[in-house]
Amino acid sequence: MGRITHFVHQSLDGFVEGPAGEFDWPVMGPELSAYSHTLTDSADYFLYGRVVWEMMSGYWPRAEEISTHPHDLAFAPVWRATPKIVVSSTLEQADWNTRVIGSDVVEELTALKEGGARLVLFGGSSLAGFLTGQGLIDEYRVFVHPVVLGGGKPVFRSPQQRFGLTLTETRTFDSQVVLMRHERAAQSG
Repeated sequence: MGRITHFVHQSLDGFVEGPAGEFDWPVMGPELSAYSHTLTDSADYFLYGRVVWEMMSGYWPRAEEISTHPHDLAFAPVWRATPKIVVSSTLEQADWNTRVIGSDVVEELTALKEGGARLVLFGGSSLAGFLTGQGLIDEYRVFVHPVVLGGGKPVFRSPQQRFGLTLTETRTFDSQVVLMRHERAAQSG
């Protein structure tokens, strides 16, 4: 069976973006970069909602022209080569080895998981909330960065129900960023 892993950077106060939509605050040191490459290298697909997709597709295809950061230079070719899925009701097609799912999201992602696919969901509070509510996310890797944003977009806009998780790992990267890794608790009954 495959799985969906939610890989998300958040501020100490629980936001994935600042009040003006800024995402210039994650601290990507060498330890965190190496860890994230291990996770992304094991993925069969990268999974996005439309908003995060637009941010990623606006940057990673030309990251080498914009950045000299070692993480960016190492990840850009991986991003371009890895198949991607965008869940969107408004986007009809996308470049860069990308498939758009506009309907039957639960069925399509379930079929991929049943086929053994490993998907990494990057950020995207709306899609993450939706997939959590549908019971499709198997693992959450939340990276808490040393910043308070004072507002913005929360990590989860939904779901509105309670669900249990099991803590499977904690770790500190580059003496600054804390990983909290959780898996969905087994359902009783």
